[in-house]
Amino acid sequence: MNELAQELGIGRATLYRWVGTRDQLLGEVLWSLAELGLAQARAEARGRGAAWVLAVYRRFGDLIVELEPLRRFVKAEPECALRVMTSKASPLQRRVVDTFRDVLVEAQQRKGLRLRLDPETLAFAMVRIAESFLWTDLITGEASDRTKAHQVAGMLLT
Repeated sequence: MNELAQELGIGRATLYRWVGTRDQLLGEVLWSLAELGLAQARAEARGRGAAWVLAVYRRFGDLIVELEPLRRFVKAEPECALRVMTSKASPLQRRVVDTFRDVLVEAQQRKGLRLRLDPETLAFAMVRIAESFLWTDLITGEASDRTKAHQVAGMLLT
């Protein structure tokens, strides 16, 4: 934060007033990347109903895990990365859940998806499942497994 304040030519207090905590700033930066990835995943997805939702889900997971700046951040600061990506410490998780809720509602209204849970609950569960499997290496030390995330999400949708 010190370096950023200096680069911007402002005081640290001003920077903190503008952006809040370091975690909040990191969350905003990560959200700007995630938002682009989610838009790309939605644009590339094909199919109807659950197949369309799962195509968005899979593509977004692939984009996130393969994003080089995010990989560097996760490697350099794993605890901070996990906190910023998966907790209320930043705006990221809430916005990703909100976006997946919107994906589910769109699939329900326009693509023939029949949901067994309300879109908010299902979106939250799907995001937490993705986090658990995409970042398993940070959580348990085991290799991440995007396929398992996709399989579990598929079970929730069918």
